[in-house]
Amino acid sequence: MAVNAQTIETYDNTVIREDLEQQYNMISPEETPFQTAIGVGPRATNTYHEWTVVELATPVVTNRVIEGEDAPSIDDGTLGKRFGNYTQISDKVVSVSNTSEAVDAAAENVQRLAAQVALKLKEMKRDMESMLLQNIVASAGASGTARQAAGLPAWLKTNIVLGASGAAPTLSGTTSGYPNAVLTPGTAVALTEVRLNNVIQSCWNEGATPSIIMVNANNKRVISQVFTGNSTRYKDAIDKRLTAAIDIYDSDFGELSVVPNRFQQTTASTNYSVYVLDPQYAELVFLNTPKQTELAQTGHAMRRMVHCEYTLKVSNEKAHGAVHATTGAAS
Repeated sequence: MAVNAQTIETYDNTVIREDLEQQYNMISPEETPFQTAIGVGPRATNTYHEWTVVELATPVVTNRVIEGEDAPSIDDGTLGKRFGNYTQISDKVVSVSNTSEAVDAAAENVQRLAAQVALKLKEMKRDMESMLLQNIVASAGASGTARQAAGLPAWLKTNIVLGASGAAPTLSGTTSGYPNAVLTPGTAVALTEVRLNNVIQSCWNEGATPSIIMVNANNKRVISQVFTGNSTRYKDAIDKRLTAAIDIYDSDFGELSVVPNRFQQTTASTNYSVYVLDPQYAELVFLNTPKQTELAQTGHAMRRMVHCEYTLKVSNEKAHGAVHATTGAAS
């Protein structure tokens, strides 16, 4: 069918407003499971933050004394050990031109200064999550060299399972101080239920009550597909669907939530760690809490810096554990 020559069509109209949605779309993940789990502790007051760990003596099975004993022997004192971690500074800087701030946007203007600051705060939190789970030692830094907070893998040395040729991290004072040598995970093998349960049991023997198994996507699938003992799969009686994922693992030593973490550190693309955590024995500690600072304007642009200074406090490394050197694939 023909169109009358005088009919105005959209193809002829040059002043039609564009169809641009008001909201921008972002799929980048913002969840930081490790920071959420451990929470924020009391503020640090120096760049080297310290805490004390006290442990009771091993039970003595011969602690029987005679009635009326004269001048019993004196037991060793129960003393604390000092542990510490250095703070590190993270920042993000944005610069937006005066013109970009002034123009009228057709949709939500993500290029404006306030929006950029909000997005950079989210990015910095993602950076922090990745670094807190990084296998790095603590470092005091120097002029021109940034301070460095030891990440979680460098703290855990008691309740860990390693691959062949693996080695636990070490502390500056052997049994106290800060991590000064990183973990060597060893040759990677498949994650098994036995290896994970060995770590959970070891944490429990030390006195912890772990409640979280933190994994990357690969090992989350392994747990859901392979684990069979005491694992909970929920079946909805209404729609008859069986959920394939395991979100709660019911171990011999209590229930643990299986929490996937997109930012979990790996030493290689096929060498992953699985963490068993008792969150009450770790904290994120700030020397300077996240804030926004206006930087000097030297031209036709406005600059803002978001920044913070913080460290990871592992109150007692024996409360946590890890299965290192897993391939992320089912055996």
